[in-house]
Amino acid sequence: MNANGEILSMHQYPSPNPHIRLDEVTYWSQGLRVKGLLARPKVQGQYEALLYLRGGLQSIGMVRPARIAQFAMHGFIVFAPYYRGNRGGEGKDEFAGQDRYDAVFGVEVLKQFTPVKKVNLFGFSRGGLMALWTAILRDDVKSVVTWAGVSDATATYWDRIDMRRGLKRIVGGTPNKVPENYESRTPLYNIENVQSPVLIIHGAEDQHVNIEHAYQLERYMKDKGKQVETWYSSRLKHHYPPNLNRETVKKISEWMKQQ
Repeated sequence: MNANGEILSMHQYPSPNPHIRLDEVTYWSQGLRVKGLLARPKVQGQYEALLYLRGGLQSIGMVRPARIAQFAMHGFIVFAPYYRGNRGGEGKDEFAGQDRYDAVFGVEVLKQFTPVKKVNLFGFSRGGLMALWTAILRDDVKSVVTWAGVSDATATYWDRIDMRRGLKRIVGGTPNKVPENYESRTPLYNIENVQSPVLIIHGAEDQHVNIEHAYQLERYMKDKGKQVETWYSSRLKHHYPPNLNRETVKKISEWMKQQ
């Protein structure tokens, strides 16, 4: 049996940044071959580790090379799982079902390229679920950032009419018929197991992930006495304008390194 997180193969991937090397990695997760993208600064040095957890579902919201190269430029070795069933990977994308372990074991991939003992987690949109579950299931997490992040799978079903058909198929029904399937994907009920500081970033005008996801996560964190910081923006949507986006990535990078 192959070990979870063991690398099966890797090959160089075209990089949008001359200072960053990209490689596509195939690794083992629960007996499945899963793929992801690794970004490393070409200059040798001591870098922090960042697990980047993408948003979207299946082929929507796929990992963008320019995005993870952007984080790598701020002094990180970055690994971004595609999640199972995507880009030739085995299995099925389950919207934070068993595929949460593709993130959990993605940490093992990352640790093969850096000597650090703890890793930073970044989740965008649906990646918020994945980041929180990884922090719940591992004890070697340094910090967690959830940006426009989902924290409640049930709320996602009711909020996103356009996703209901896909979620019914993936999750096995509606929250009315199989509430336990949505609750088991919702990390809020296990938030007491998060040991690292959490930064929540959200725009109040987000139409893809309602800011209530952020408020709810903040409440649960505070109720359990956890360390949480929030950066809420009154007029911003799901995707920030490019200049503000770059500025926010820089601030996130600084925040992670201070934890």
